[in-house]
Amino acid sequence: MGREIAQVMGWQGAPWLERQEREKEERTDLLLEALELKPGMVVADIGAGTGYLSRRMARLVAPSGRVMAVDVQPEMVALLRRAAEAEGMRNITPSLGSENDARLAPGSVDLAIMVDVYHELSAPYEMLRSVVQSLAPGGRVVFVEYKAEDSAVQIKPLHKMTERQIRREAEMLPLQWVRTDSRLPWQHVVIFRKKS
Repeated sequence: MGREIAQVMGWQGAPWLERQEREKEERTDLLLEALELKPGMVVADIGAGTGYLSRRMARLVAPSGRVMAVDVQPEMVALLRRAAEAEGMRNITPSLGSENDARLAPGSVDLAIMVDVYHELSAPYEMLRSVVQSLAPGGRVVFVEYKAEDSAVQIKPLHKMTERQIRREAEMLPLQWVRTDSRLPWQHVVIFRKKS
């Protein structure tokens, strides 16, 4: 669809996900506000990596909500599991997905999020289709991607996406654009709702 797919960041890059300055650089606090999470929600963190965001979201959906933390690398799933256990977070379920299937139960998810992940998916349409199938009626999909429109964002171009490209690909499936939150310094937060 007019773009080159980036390579998946290997599990060896885990320290980048947990870097101390990430909160300041990416303003995860503003991202969490934009997600409008509520206790009791079921959230799917697709490409969860080490669980950096999963652990933060799990606190907001507790006590009755949970986070399904999916990654395609067994090493990342193991790191994620250890981090969640170390923090005593019992409402995170780490799981191994495939390159084209998140392996989530149909209709089970209120919100699915992909943070700097979608541009690396080797089968983006197939993976996104599986994510959409996992959504409950009215469920949301959130793409968080580095802004390709902003040359000041010091990320390799292959790892950035325009809002237009995100919308072009997402709207191939039964997803309706809701809004784009532009508060983050480096990333778009592009939010879609599953069409009924």
